[in-house]
Amino acid sequence: MEQLEFEPYLRKQMDELGVSSPEEALSALRVAIYSEMVEDPQVFRDNQWPHTVGLLRIAREAFCQTALVTMSQRPKALRVIRALDLESTLDLILTREDVKKPKPDPEIYLLAAKTFDVPPEECLVLEDSPTGARSAVAAGTNVVAVVTPFTAAGHQKEQVVPEAFMVTEPEKLLEVVQQRILEHNRTVHGYDAPESQGGA
Repeated sequence: MEQLEFEPYLRKQMDELGVSSPEEALSALRVAIYSEMVEDPQVFRDNQWPHTVGLLRIAREAFCQTALVTMSQRPKALRVIRALDLESTLDLILTREDVKKPKPDPEIYLLAAKTFDVPPEECLVLEDSPTGARSAVAAGTNVVAVVTPFTAAGHQKEQVVPEAFMVTEPEKLLEVVQQRILEHNRTVHGYDAPESQGGA
């Protein structure tokens, strides 16, 4: 913030926004801009990650149980899911209202596994943020990190997920997920064929 010289501008906005610090002003402005952007469902459709959405549909076709586990508020999460027409592809939606502790605490992933009656170590998680990855790893799940330009530095710095299971090119998502499943089956179950049914 200081490097970008935003602070003088943010200080002028503090009274109007009803906040007591430049950091709070920045956060309030960010939320306001985001809220305005997402009023139009087409924004979500234009910016969806087709490989991730495609993988979700493949999982459903393979009779895997599927869940969205997010720290977003439920109304916001549902707005995105409905804009992308994904509600029918999810068995479970967990949001910040469902847990006491936010990510990186593992509570929300442990709750998903418990709801599905599946051991966490049999669950596969796709996470885009380092905080979410820490949460999923702490829960004992198998994690694939979907790295974006905004999260690449954090993933590289923290190395929560092995580099082999970081997806930096979207078209390689399915390949990396398959490798993660094979690795799990080799190390945990002692065989090379992927499981025919999955968890969360």
